Amino acid sequence: MTEKTDVVLIGAGIMSATLGALLRQVQPDWSITMFERLDAAAPESSDPWNNAGTGHSALCELNYSPQQADGSVDVSKAVDINERFQVSRQFWAYAVENGVLGEPSEFINPIPHVSFVHGADNVDYLRKRYEALSRHPLFEGMEYIDAPDEFARRLPLMAKGRDYSEPVALNWTDSGTDIDFGSLTKQLLAYLGASGVEIAFGNAVLDLDKQSDGSWNVRSRNTRTGATRTVNAKFVFVGAGGYALPLLQKSGIKEIKGFAGFPVSGQFLRCTNPDLIQRHNAKVYGKAAVGAPPMSVPHLDTRVINGRAGLLFGPYAGWTPKFLKDGKLTDLLKSVRAGNLTPMLGVGVTELGLVKYLVSELLKSQSGKVNTMAEFIPRAEGPDWELITAGQRVQIIRRKGVGGVLELGTAVIAAADGSVAGLLGASPGASTCVSAMLDVLQRCFPQEYAGWTPKLKEMVPSLGVKLSENQALYSEVWDWSNKALHLTRDDVSDNTPTPAGVA
Repeated sequence: MTEKTDVVLIGAGIMSATLGALLRQVQPDWSITMFERLDAAAPESSDPWNNAGTGHSALCELNYSPQQADGSVDVSKAVDINERFQVSRQFWAYAVENGVLGEPSEFINPIPHVSFVHGADNVDYLRKRYEALSRHPLFEGMEYIDAPDEFARRLPLMAKGRDYSEPVALNWTDSGTDIDFGSLTKQLLAYLGASGVEIAFGNAVLDLDKQSDGSWNVRSRNTRTGATRTVNAKFVFVGAGGYALPLLQKSGIKEIKGFAGFPVSGQFLRCTNPDLIQRHNAKVYGKAAVGAPPMSVPHLDTRVINGRAGLLFGPYAGWTPKFLKDGKLTDLLKSVRAGNLTPMLGVGVTELGLVKYLVSELLKSQSGKVNTMAEFIPRAEGPDWELITAGQRVQIIRRKGVGGVLELGTAVIAAADGSVAGLLGASPGASTCVSAMLDVLQRCFPQEYAGWTPKLKEMVPSLGVKLSENQALYSEVWDWSNKALHLTRDDVSDNTPTPAGVA
């Protein structure tokens, strides 16, 4: 027996949850069914310990503002990512005010975002980055700091034992945030469940089969009982993290041809010493080592999870052919097709630096990982840290000419008729979930989108406007979202998170 529904969402992570919430707001009469292979919400990349929770707004991530051959700094990508993050903030503010989301401090908290470099050349770069970004409205309030005493006052954990004979510098922004995407996803799913969305945990999607009327039969298997089920949907969204690639391949849409995936796992050192956690309150991003890929940018991150502060350092790259943390060793092999083999082989030749980096990372002992952390914490000691495995990422390999290219970032892949779409890639990922899902709505529902626009503008007042070019609107939505999300100093002065391990 084939069941009927209007929309199928595959994966119970932040992307599917966001798209479901948007659809519930603009088209509340549509039926929605969500499938999740595991038995929990946000079990993979959206889990708070599987990502850095940065709220990628390009305030501190230096790979979004590269230095050019002539010495100038290109900030165009940083501005674009910040624009998209502002869209997410606006929707979350609307969602809190309208009962879609609950207490904001359970998923978003104010944390300074900091860029950190050392060495004369890097200090010169960071000064140029500051000069280029501080002129933009979206980066207002960024500070440039190169005085050792001020460095020590703001980052005492990083200052203790530091040799200042080599110059250091910071770009410091107080208006950054830490985001628990796991908690955010769970709040969105609670709203969806209460509004009538069926959320089927423990159900793995096996196949997508297009029907003659343009709809899709989605076949799934209950991972506990083995029973299979077929649901017919007018629209399918594949928000399954690393498994989005193989599922879109199974759909047979031509738009996925030529795409491949390169899986990279990540590890972090998690602090177990409450005293150290209490002495650091910032997300501090450095520069990737020479020859290392941008995805390896080291960072020392304050996290706020379940109201308690924690501290992570990483990432340390690992490798496995799995496409999900809970995936299978055959995932990579099964993704190989005649149409993507050449791009994969091409990347294997052109990305020898990445291969060398991965091998060196895999050979590092835990003590070696702690020694690497000394760039950030000069007196780091192994007993204060434990090694954890974070989420699995599948970087996009896209056909280019006769070969292929490895891309950072995320990409929405949609069929020409708009009946199915999915999301590939990683960072900035979750932080730009709302703009990515608005893109899905516009591309996949062109006939309905015009009618939805007034409601969408109610949820995202800047829809269709570049905030970097409209200072008045930016100030308005920034103040509104700060107040709604309780991110102003008055709202958070009595809500300081307790360090993990402190009663």
